[in-house]
Amino acid sequence: MSEEYKKDLSKLTDEEYQVTQNAATERPFSGKYDDFYKKGIYVDIASGEPLFSSAKKYDAGCGWPSFTEPIAKLKEHRDSSFGMERTEVTSKAAGSHLGHVFTDGPLDQGGLRYCINSASLKFIPYEEMDKKGYADYKKYVEDGDAE
Repeated sequence: MSEEYKKDLSKLTDEEYQVTQNAATERPFSGKYDDFYKKGIYVDIASGEPLFSSAKKYDAGCGWPSFTEPIAKLKEHRDSSFGMERTEVTSKAAGSHLGHVFTDGPLDQGGLRYCINSASLKFIPYEEMDKKGYADYKKYVEDGDAE
């Protein structure tokens, strides 16, 4: 794990811990970021690692926050649990379970849908990004282009 992003599990709620560390899934339409569209970035709740920009968030109607692409590449893993074939995504530095990526996203934006648990995310408002050490990531919110 990167020295820059160290896991701190001590401040996680039980649900946040279960989702990020044990690959649990929150109930659809129950997460705080499902119907949430403020300007800023979403980071790994366990480590602070930048994950998604509000510029790439959209309403997929699936019950979880959905994004067309991450800020930087995530780790992908085959997930055949519950009799389904899916691709799990985890944060690169901390290895936190985030959710899954599907190929049914908006075609004009690459065709991917990152379906992410709110419990794995912490939102950093655009106006607080400098103060909280995320100034270098403002460009992803402003122009939406990922690395």
